[in-house]
Amino acid sequence: MTSDAFVPAGFAPPTSLITDRFRLEPLGPQHNVADHAAWMSSIEHIRATPGYPDGNWPPLSGMSLEKNLSDLRRHADDFTRGTGFTFTVLDPVDSDVIGCVYLYPSASEEYDVTVQSWVRADRADLDEPLATAVANWIATDWPWTRLDRCGR
Repeated sequence: MTSDAFVPAGFAPPTSLITDRFRLEPLGPQHNVADHAAWMSSIEHIRATPGYPDGNWPPLSGMSLEKNLSDLRRHADDFTRGTGFTFTVLDPVDSDVIGCVYLYPSASEEYDVTVQSWVRADRADLDEPLATAVANWIATDWPWTRLDRCGR
């Protein structure tokens, strides 16, 4: 990797992580309605989750489906360009959206990647298992060694 590349040239990012409690796939416009419902139902829980210390996301007033769709398109474009990787967290049985995982370049020279995740309030029992599974997945399948797990 060069100092300004997030992943090495030619790196093929993994597109799934499957456990018995959840599965991850790249977040995209097809998840808009379920993603919007998931985070809108859990704003206070997400804001209390490690990794969301600035209090700016999610917005207390929510946002429109159209704005959410724009965000999902941006995340999908980042994934395609290799500048960031966002995954939706799905229930393995009914494929309902239960959260998100974000892998983006760190603002600090101390880290290679900033890892953030959230789950719906009604699935709060998955907060720590998800964060741990993602950290293990990064250690085995991704090119980074210095993770900013945002307080986890």
